[in-house]
Amino acid sequence: MISLIPFLVLLPVIGFLVSVLISSKKENLISRVTFSTVGLHMVATMFFLAYWILHDHPVLDKKDILLFKSPGYEIFIDFYFDKITATYLFVGAFLTFLIVLYSRDYLHREKGYKRFFNTILFFYVGYNLVIFSGNLETLFVGWEILGISSFLLIAFYRERYLPVKNAVKVFSIYRIADVGLILAIWASHHLWHENITFLKLGNYEVVHEHLQSRSLLGIFISLMILITASVKSAQLPFSPWLPRAMEGPTPSSAIFYGSLSVHLGVFLLLRTFMFWEHQLSVRILIGLVGFTTTAIATGIARVQSSVKSQIAYASIAQIGLIFIEVAAGFENLAMVHFAGNAFLRTYQLLVSPSVVSYLIREQFYNFSPRVKSIEDSFPKKLQYTFYILCIKEWNLDSFLYRFLWNPLKMLSGRLNFLTFIRAILIFLPAYLIGLFCVYHKEIISQNISAYLPFTFSLIGLIMVLKSFTERLRTRMSWLLVIMNHFGVALAISFNENFSFDQIHLYLSGVVVSGVVGYLVLNKLKSIENNIGLDQFHGHSYKHPGMALIFLLCCLGLSGFPITPTFIGEDVILSHIHENQIILASFTALSLIIDGLAIIRIYALVFLGPHAKSIDEMAYRSS
Repeated sequence: MISLIPFLVLLPVIGFLVSVLISSKKENLISRVTFSTVGLHMVATMFFLAYWILHDHPVLDKKDILLFKSPGYEIFIDFYFDKITATYLFVGAFLTFLIVLYSRDYLHREKGYKRFFNTILFFYVGYNLVIFSGNLETLFVGWEILGISSFLLIAFYRERYLPVKNAVKVFSIYRIADVGLILAIWASHHLWHENITFLKLGNYEVVHEHLQSRSLLGIFISLMILITASVKSAQLPFSPWLPRAMEGPTPSSAIFYGSLSVHLGVFLLLRTFMFWEHQLSVRILIGLVGFTTTAIATGIARVQSSVKSQIAYASIAQIGLIFIEVAAGFENLAMVHFAGNAFLRTYQLLVSPSVVSYLIREQFYNFSPRVKSIEDSFPKKLQYTFYILCIKEWNLDSFLYRFLWNPLKMLSGRLNFLTFIRAILIFLPAYLIGLFCVYHKEIISQNISAYLPFTFSLIGLIMVLKSFTERLRTRMSWLLVIMNHFGVALAISFNENFSFDQIHLYLSGVVVSGVVGYLVLNKLKSIENNIGLDQFHGHSYKHPGMALIFLLCCLGLSGFPITPTFIGEDVILSHIHENQIILASFTALSLIIDGLAIIRIYALVFLGPHAKSIDEMAYRSS
């Protein structure tokens, strides 16, 4: 039985690779391959679940692929199957099959037809990796795949301004979840001194023994998991990203933001429940997040003028209730609630265009006054206050900008003096001095040596902050991201005497992706002249091949699984000591902001309305 799990994970991978090789002109063949892949996966899922249930539904764990091994640490892909996986697998297989069936005709003759089905299969690969994950590293691989496929689906209409702008905004919020997950993985390394699997995490005696002596580290991990889950499931204060993500096609909105992807925050809480179930403060906090989100999102949903936004906020409110159920320990109820909410929201989103048309006709011919609701019993002043707050979505967007993005931009704005020449003059001598210190540690005093990792990680962070806010020079922004990676690698090199092969593994992916990406930008600059970061240029319209190569370079440079950069990032994080929370934070921020800077470069250069377009465009969403 356990040997069938890799087949269920690999089947969508095979379907994705086959669909990529098909010509975009063969629309019928593309849809058949996707339909056959997802259909076969659904049938295999049903047989596997029936067999699993008839054999007393055992918990299955399979350590499948060893990616990297060093003395004292391993990075491996681990698959795990229990009732939580079974629930998410059944719902995911059925709804993905339904969406693919619906999309075959819905997107007929759409010029991005192949791109859509490629991305759906890519998403399905990530989804299966997440739900079958047996450790946090495997889960992170699927998590990253979901993030990039989400970006690509929101920006599906890539010649339009709003879809691309909202795709970048949603990806930016997703990176907050990545910070939480990276820090949770780092802290777990120090709590367990191994790559802990979810199977071992289910052993109460082992968990209790470790948390008893290091309770603060346990609370830190739990809080990072909560932040990650809250971002992914659009809980407060991160809720506004979900309706903005509805700029993509209706089928992708249904599968991503109505049913599957948005419920993965709940999956993370369910999967790690055995770790934080005895931390009362964490359970109360999860319940409060869910309750506050439910109360506020319900009000916002009731005043939305867009049907997609209304469904989005209604789904957020239901997920808030599921958070409360998980915090209260009602695991089975939470899974039933997830399945019901996923099926309902998928149905609502798929029929929403027809419902809107129907209701518009009804307004003219069969008008009926509004039925009284509970709000009518409130004092008028209170009614109007809540109405205005809900219309403004409780200013949640402004809250995120004021306390998250604006401070980051203000900090980066102080780096305006840093031209590329000055950046080189600061970075290169500092880096050479750092290399000298690494290879001659014996002549450096311990007092100075203790501060060197923080110093070079800060230099790397400064470089990527400058890259993130650069408005003119695209190639400079790209090179600054590469310099950040070298700064991070140097900072970790001071920590202990580990093999430099690990650093070389990390930087090999950085160098290859960085050089190829720079050559693409250089070639595009010679052809189009204007590739600045002050507007969307939409160069994928005329240069789709270069856009694809550059996207692959972006994935390689940002540490996309399973590139050498990704494996190297995981390895070097394991060498940050437990008492170096500042170094861990600087490193995590550097790796996250470089992902933002890279996607921003790709979006501004290759996506959006073409620079020479004369068509009008919308600059505000509903």
